[in-house]
Amino acid sequence: MLTKYSQLFVKAFCACLLLSACSKEETTTFTQIKIPSSSPISPGDISGFLKGTLLTGQTYTVTADVTVKKGDTLAAQPGAIVIVKNNAQFNVQGVLQLLGSKEQPIFFNSDSKQPGTWGGFQCDSAQAITIKWTHIDNTGGPDAGGSARRTILVNRAIAVDIEDSWFTNGQDDLMGLFHATVTILRNTISSSGSTDGEGINLKSGAKGVVAYNVIFSQAGSGIKLETNKTVPFPQTEVEVYNNTLVSNGWRRGSAEPGRAVSVGVNAIGHIYNNIIVNCYHGLELFADGDLVKTTYGNNLFYATVDVYTDLVDSTQKINIRDNFYPASGVGATVISDLLSKKIGNYDPLFVNFDGKVAAPNGYPNNYDFRLQNGSPAYGTGMAKYNQDLGAYTTDNKGNQH
Repeated sequence: MLTKYSQLFVKAFCACLLLSACSKEETTTFTQIKIPSSSPISPGDISGFLKGTLLTGQTYTVTADVTVKKGDTLAAQPGAIVIVKNNAQFNVQGVLQLLGSKEQPIFFNSDSKQPGTWGGFQCDSAQAITIKWTHIDNTGGPDAGGSARRTILVNRAIAVDIEDSWFTNGQDDLMGLFHATVTILRNTISSSGSTDGEGINLKSGAKGVVAYNVIFSQAGSGIKLETNKTVPFPQTEVEVYNNTLVSNGWRRGSAEPGRAVSVGVNAIGHIYNNIIVNCYHGLELFADGDLVKTTYGNNLFYATVDVYTDLVDSTQKINIRDNFYPASGVGATVISDLLSKKIGNYDPLFVNFDGKVAAPNGYPNNYDFRLQNGSPAYGTGMAKYNQDLGAYTTDNKGNQH
């Protein structure tokens, strides 16, 4: 028999399914789901098997790994604060529902507030993941073998909905989402990946939408699409539109440059209305991707400098404009692109950006990537997605941070 709390969750989950079936315009509209206080979790130290609700305004200290068993739900109300000690992680086999609000976000951080000091959310066998209006900072602490952990790992064909949240200072992939059906909207990802790691890594038949996100200073690629090499079907197929991708891809060096967006290994991408600035490589379409079905256009490419020195090999001088569509890929500019030929040409006119090209892991993102009046990104988008380019749009459907 379902408990009262489980019945409430089922209703909320069904509502999410209905939302996901709506038109694209409706998909980008945030709808707050209220988390009841059923099964409240008392503030203080938590660890071990856990289910119930983290409460508004309460502080919780994770002293060892937390596990959410299959069939159980761990929820959080707006304004809950979670402090993680001892490099602990959340193992999610059931359901995770973190539903903050714009006025009262949820906070997850380590006690030291230093990059790479706790394990994040290991959800490879989870049943459903929803994260909204939540700060998740300083993840990627080493696993038992010493390797950095992904901030969020999913390895199952489930619904993953991540919206309006902040992620900073991870050490590997910020999101590694395989097989899942994803809705990734209006998030801000900053300064993650120590020497490797993608911002949003979608593989093995992942489907869905990645839109209105800001990704700044990721070690590897901002957004990466691939299908499993040994299991080519179902294919990964994702719409990637109206993202702002700045200064990504520099911490791996020229042996494997990071990209703003990449498509390979039989994946399909539909890539429109993105602003790409100072990334090592811009849009890279690999020959092993499904380029017959991949579509792209209306993307703005800009560089604040002509040449930049590779961080790993100082003998390498990188012409960023030559790499908007890098020679190592098979993509090529299309007529609807805004492709900067020199400094000042198609400058997106961010409200506050000093032209930083490469920054270390943990670098503070104090920039404002909204657009000034007169930006060439206004009114030049593929109308199917938005009339404007980038994460911040005049119709207020974009990033709310």
